Amino acid sequence: MRERLPWIVWAIAMLGLGFTAYLGARNDSFSAEGPFLVIAMTMIAGYSTIGALIASRTKGNPIGWLLMSVGVGFLLGGMTDEYLTFAYRRGWDDRALTTFIGWLTNWVFLALVLPIPWILLLFPDGKLPSRRWRPVGMAILASSALVAVASILAPGPIDATVSPKPANPTGVESLKPVIDLVLAVAGTTLLALGFASVVGLLLRYRRSRGEERQQMRWFVAATGFGAALLVGAIVSGLGEGGDTRPINEVFFFAFFMVLAIGLPGACAIAILRYRLYDFDVVVRKTVLYTTVALLLIAAFLVFAVVVGQAVIEANPLAILASIAMGLAFWPAVRLARRVADRIVYGGRATPYEVLTDFSHRVAGSYAAEDVLPRMALILSEAVGAAQAIVWLRVGDELRPAGLAPADRAAPGAVRSHGDLLPDLPGDAAVEVRDQGALLGALTVSMPANDPMNASKGRLVQDLASQAGLVLRNVRLIEELRASRQRLVAAQDQARRKLERNIHDGAQQQLVALTVKLRLLEQIAGRDPAKAAEIATQLQEEATVALDDLRDLARGIYPPLLADKGLPAALEAQARKLPVPVAVEAGDLGRFSQEVEAAVYFSCLEALQNITKYADASEVKISLARSNGQLSFGVTDDGVGFDTASVSHGSGLQGIADRLDALGGTFEIVSTVGVGTAINGSVPVAEN
Repeated sequence: MRERLPWIVWAIAMLGLGFTAYLGARNDSFSAEGPFLVIAMTMIAGYSTIGALIASRTKGNPIGWLLMSVGVGFLLGGMTDEYLTFAYRRGWDDRALTTFIGWLTNWVFLALVLPIPWILLLFPDGKLPSRRWRPVGMAILASSALVAVASILAPGPIDATVSPKPANPTGVESLKPVIDLVLAVAGTTLLALGFASVVGLLLRYRRSRGEERQQMRWFVAATGFGAALLVGAIVSGLGEGGDTRPINEVFFFAFFMVLAIGLPGACAIAILRYRLYDFDVVVRKTVLYTTVALLLIAAFLVFAVVVGQAVIEANPLAILASIAMGLAFWPAVRLARRVADRIVYGGRATPYEVLTDFSHRVAGSYAAEDVLPRMALILSEAVGAAQAIVWLRVGDELRPAGLAPADRAAPGAVRSHGDLLPDLPGDAAVEVRDQGALLGALTVSMPANDPMNASKGRLVQDLASQAGLVLRNVRLIEELRASRQRLVAAQDQARRKLERNIHDGAQQQLVALTVKLRLLEQIAGRDPAKAAEIATQLQEEATVALDDLRDLARGIYPPLLADKGLPAALEAQARKLPVPVAVEAGDLGRFSQEVEAAVYFSCLEALQNITKYADASEVKISLARSNGQLSFGVTDDGVGFDTASVSHGSGLQGIADRLDALGGTFEIVSTVGVGTAINGSVPVAEN
């Protein structure tokens, strides 16, 4: 009901405006004061419509009702004048009724119109600039109430345009001096408070920033211009002894124009251009239906003038005319929709068009170099951004993967902390998630003259909600590409390591054996004792070379792992380390070759990192099987490190790749000065 009540009042006001126009036509008022009446009717419609829009959509903001009160107040004044003129010209005898209507409207009009300074104090958020302005607001209400009460008790004729003017039925002749004084003091006070409200508006504008400043700009300009015109009107009327100079009339008429059209027009610009109160949908529908009605009315008037009344009265042709009007309805709707979209969204597409265009343009294209720049371009065009960026999460960082316009410099990658969105450059940043996982983000940087607002923020949110699946597919492609590169690099590194170990180890040992065998051949006959000594050395060195070759073979795939399983293979490797290593496994059983190899080499990589960096005094390897998962943990009591600031090296990345290939998980928990725990798990069959 709260949303409907303003529109009920608006509908009544529009009916009253139509009735006033009818009375004005019957009184021949348009021929005498046509331009003024048109401006006044525009003012009433403008204040009432803008006020109804605001009152129906904002809770706790009185600006809408204040604007409507101004429109209704001027409507009551104009309708009463036209009605009294209509009644007096026809000599109606019920003068008591007409007098009562004129009396009631006279002071109600003042009570509804005089609080205009309140609008200046409360614009745009419906709140006073500060608590210090509360006395000013209360003084405005008190002065307005005094003027209204004094008008009720003022003796003499009612202020109306008819002659003779009806007498005020509640006027008290004995209070005339007091009432005149009250009217003079309260009126002067209201004038001063009005200028004080202008000062308050200017101070609020000076403190405003961004979107609020853009919303207030036109309203402040109209208010300042109107205040200057009012000062000019007052100054130009001084010292004339009651006579009116032409320049004074010009100032007052210009002031009335600003009051009638400037203030509601400035509110309309703030709503349409800068999304004040977030009225996109409501304003679009209002403009749409109003434009359709005006187009159909114009078409009917043209048809009536061109074809003529005689044709309309002929039944067959009237039917054809009705069909023609019906056929013209849908073109009128399409034209009105384009007009409404142009007024509300300017040169940008509507939110529905943006989302539809996004779905069509990204369909079937999942290459990062194609779809993400398209997404950034759509986002930039949708909100009018100076720059739009699509961020893609790869590993533990967010990278700018799509940029619009493309010629702008791209920012660097931003490290992410867990599953939380980090601070990203731009005026607005919206995370993109799919199934709860952070996949990336959309950021926009707005131009200074078109800041971010709630409607644009919702549009970015809607695009982000649609972008989840796209970013997931793109990230999978990017991760697959990166993993392939790491796989190739790891294979090359393994080959180089194997080549180096063979060259520096077993090959050199075999070369030395060859040299000593030749020496043994030369001295075998001359010095049997020396030959026996060399033979013993050759046997020892051959054993060492054989052990080294076995170690190389175990590095490729250890035979002990294939024969005995994970616990035995890990215990054998643990005995070779300079740090005490405890292996806790229990009765694990055996697993597939891929699973055992992945866990074995992951644990070996963790042990190698501990040996290089941890400075630990003890290490524990734990293996467990439960709920279809084989989990492992390698824990040390070493120096630890900050996981947020230290990136993963190739070894840890290799662990992640091994486990991820089997659908497993990988986690590092480390505390500086306490130690590090590397935990992982892979799915295994229950049997």
